[in-house]
Amino acid sequence: MELRDTDRALVQAASAVAKLRCRSQRHTVASAARTADGRVFTGVNVHHETGGTCAELVVIGTAATQGVTELETIVTVADRGREVVAPCDRCQAVLSDHFPSLRVIVGSVDDLRVTPLG
Repeated sequence: MELRDTDRALVQAASAVAKLRCRSQRHTVASAARTADGRVFTGVNVHHETGGTCAELVVIGTAATQGVTELETIVTVADRGREVVAPCDRCQAVLSDHFPSLRVIVGSVDDLRVTPLG
């Protein structure tokens, strides 16, 4: 799939959150998702010794609080925005169940691409 300007902006949004909020071991990954109408939701992971929640799941919850039932595209970044990472297996399963047509931005920062989920 073709990478759109709005996809690049989504990577920038996730990277900005990562640079601002991922400054400790509690929060190391940021995610941003966009709806078809252009609204963007962001979140960071929550790490704790008893377990944690991935940034993608935080984004789903954040979007849900605003009444969003469909996300179009998602990206996740690590290393304070210097690395784009794919959703983990658990997040892929959740995202697939909730948003089967979701587009996912993956690849190296210099060579990003959009793929269907899964």
